[in-house]
Parts: sequence; C-alpha cells; structure tokens
Amino acid sequence: MSDAIRFPRKAPINNPAPHSETLWIAVHLPALQLEVFVPLWQQVERESASVVLKQNRVIAMSDDARKAGVRADMRRGGVQMLLPEVQFFVQNSEREAAAISAIALALLRYTPQVSIADNASILLDIGASLRLFGGLRSLRQQIKSTVHTLGYSLTTGCAPTAKSAWLFAIHAARHQHRPGHVCLQISRLHKALDQLPVYLLMSALAWQEFLHGLACYRLADLRALPRPGLQRRCGKTLLEELDQAYSLHSVPQIWVVADPEFHARLELPDRLDSTDALFNYSRSLLCQLSGWLNAQRLAVKHMRLELQHERGRQAVPSSVLDIQLAEASWQEAHLLPLFKEKLAHISLPTAVIALSLHAPHTVALEVPSDSLFPDTLSRPEEHQHLLALLVARLGATHVLRPLPKEDHRPEVANQWISVMHNDKLIDKKVASTPLLRPSWLLNQAIALEVRRHKPCFGSELSLISPAERIEAGWWSDQTQVRDYFVAADSNHVRYWIYRERPSHAENAEPSWFLHGIFG
Repeated sequence: MSDAIRFPRKAPINNPAPHSETLWIAVHLPALQLEVFVPLWQQVERESASVVLKQNRVIAMSDDARKAGVRADMRRGGVQMLLPEVQFFVQNSEREAAAISAIALALLRYTPQVSIADNASILLDIGASLRLFGGLRSLRQQIKSTVHTLGYSLTTGCAPTAKSAWLFAIHAARHQHRPGHVCLQISRLHKALDQLPVYLLMSALAWQEFLHGLACYRLADLRALPRPGLQRRCGKTLLEELDQAYSLHSVPQIWVVADPEFHARLELPDRLDSTDALFNYSRSLLCQLSGWLNAQRLAVKHMRLELQHERGRQAVPSSVLDIQLAEASWQEAHLLPLFKEKLAHISLPTAVIALSLHAPHTVALEVPSDSLFPDTLSRPEEHQHLLALLVARLGATHVLRPLPKEDHRPEVANQWISVMHNDKLIDKKVASTPLLRPSWLLNQAIALEVRRHKPCFGSELSLISPAERIEAGWWSDQTQVRDYFVAADSNHVRYWIYRERPSHAENAEPSWFLHGIFG
C-alpha cells in the first residue's frame, strides 16, 4: 500500500549464541498480495469478491471468492465463470515490498532489532522488551493490533531462534484455525520442530517430490537422513537452513534502520471523497510515525498531512492539514484524536487519490522515570494533550491562556494569547503579589445608572470594600484616574466597579462603570 518508505541498511550483525533471554517473534503476512489492494478494514464493507492474478493465474483471493470455488492457479476465465462481478488485481511486487517496510517501521516501537525475512515475514528480537510491554501475551496482542491498524492480517510464531519462530508463523498460516506456536525454551524447541512438515523450508520446495519418495514428510524425518548423502543430492543450502532452525548454526541479521526524517506516502486503492473513509488510511500513516518516533527517540510538535487530488490536466492543489501540538508527543493514542478532529472539519474539493504525512518539527524525547509511589493526580502532559485536542477541535484562536503584563491598568495587564505560543513570551517581571481581581473582566466597561447617588445594576449596589485608586497611563493617550470598589447587589452577587474621578471641578457628578464580575 505505501510506496515511499525505503530503509538504509546497516552492516550485517552476527547473532550471539541462543540463550535463555533470547526470544524472537516472527510476523507473517499470509494475505499480503491481496491486502495491498484491499486493506483488512475494507474487506468487511466490500460487496464484490477480489482476486489477484499473476500471468493470468490466481495467486490470492478474498474469502468470498474462496467460498465461491475460486482456487489458486485458476485461470482468469474460470474465475469469471464462477464470479462474473469479481474484481481483478495484478500482483504489484513494489507495493508488497513497500508495505513490508511500512510494517517494519511501525514495529520499531517494540524493539530496535527488527529484520525483514523471506516469504512476506518480519522478525523481531523481543527478549529485552517483554517486561516493558507487560509480558509475552500482551506484547503479541499489541503487535497484532499494530499490524491490523495498517490493514493487514498476520500469523505469528515465537521461539528462542529466529528461524524456528519463522517456521512456526508460516505453519500457522497454512493452518488458519491454529494460533501461532509458542516455544520459550531451547530444551523443548527440537521436539516442537520435529512435528513441522518439510515443505516449510524454502530450500526443500525444489526437492519436495524427491523427499516424499523417501517417506520424508516431517523435519524429524529429514534430520534422520544421512547428512553427507543429503548434501550431495540436495545441496548444502538445505542443511544450513535446517541447522538454523535447530539453533546449530547462526546467521547474521540485517536490521531495519529508520530514515533520519519521516515522510510517508500512501497510494489509495480507490478515489475517496469522504473524510470518514480517509481516517483508517491516515491512521496507518500515523502508526508508522509512532514507530519512527520511538526508534529515533523523538517527539513531534508539528505534523503535516497532505491529501492529494487529481493530477494531469484536471490537477487540483492538495489539501493540507497542519496539526500543531502544544506539547510534543510520540504516542499514537495522543496523536490519533487530533487527526480525527482535523479530518472531521475539512471540506474536500474533490476525491483524494493519495495521502502523505510529514513531521517537520521534532524534539528530543524526554520520558519521565516511573516512581516507586506513582502520583494518582493528573500529570502535566495529560493537560497538554487536552489542550492540543481542544485546539484541533476549536482552532488555535479560540483556546487561550493568560499573558499578564506589568501594568496597573486592568485592560493593559489583562492579555490573552493562544496556548500554542511559546512560554518565553510570558512577562517574567509581573508581580506575584495577589490582588483582589474578578474572575471575569469585561472587554468593555458598562456605564451604570446612578440613583440617589448610588450606582445601580439591576438593583442598588452597596460598596463593601475600600477604594483602590489607579492612576496610570499618563505617559500615553490612555490616562486612567479611577477608584475601584467591590460592590454587592441585593442577591449578594459581587461586582468590580470603578468611579471615574472628574477631571474638572465643575463635573461634580461622578460616573460609575461595571468592569468585572466575581465568580
């Protein structure tokens, strides 16, 4: 599905000899050839059956096609006789390779030691990750959820060696009703491997008929054959692959290494004009971003999602979603609601044919250490995630925080800015002395009616505090000469009012104004 992710490779690194702490999980993608065209979440909604062809012969099919009688190696014409409305796809090896790379990138969140194996498989050395992710069962479930988010089905195998884990995952794909086998101890590994069929070995496929003629159906039967004669007949490669499975021979792994900058692109299988339909595809890009951030030990503060429309003569400029975060984050659970809110408020001019995600602003990841006695109160980062979600829903200009200035005039001292602005803008010289100020300061003061020499706001207001005189602004055109009071009405609601001091002696009657309301 994704066709723009390429990984530079490190030099091969020899695996150490297996020991009790070494544990591998193999992830096999049995339906990759089909799911690069029809993702897992789309197969449920799709009404027509789907078939993938290679040289006009069937190599993969959907469940509906299988139930209708379509089988592997069937010709195109035979499929059309069974299913006239079937949708055909031609195998795309480039899409398959890009999809495997995208999945490997997303799985880097669980371990830095990820390797791409044969037969649409990925190997993960998770020996050092078990405790971090809550044990083997929890880790396997999280890996399954990640791959499903990207739109692919999978089978897994777990064993102390990479090759044996790979064999268990392949065997589970051939027996869909069985979960992937788990073997945690070297002492039990040989017995579990002995029961596997010979055809699981890649090197044995060319010699399958010959081996069956020798009544060699399981790996135990293959191990019982004389090695010198087997090597002369079938070559050295078959024995080496067999030794790798039984931990008698180690091979170097080539680890997947993430690019220094993140930029992922996803070609959509159909033209989509609904933001709801785009959510799953954008989520798969976000899943890759989360894996990249964990691998690079970074957190993101700014993401750019580009929705690409028609090209050519009827080209339409791409729609761009800029997602700003008040606090840098790296966890998919925190970033996903922002994507959902942004997509819900965008209006598409035409259908979308591709998605592109870029992370232009990242910072070093600072993960707080866990405490022996964790605080049950909300952590500061949770507050920042809430602010980011509100900004995505309401807009940066509608989520504000105070920016007080060092000035006696309330209108000047009371300033507000967006929560997305940098904390460096805050005036550090503002006095910390608490002043009696209302929770709600009006943008524009309201002139009050005067009855019997008393200010009124619905009812007569009684002054309950001494005057606070403010004389400021004489150096500018905003001179203020006021006496502020706390006043209460008949319902005991408190107000912040002020009296304009007359500038001339002939103005004997003072003017009263309402400037704030206490909570």
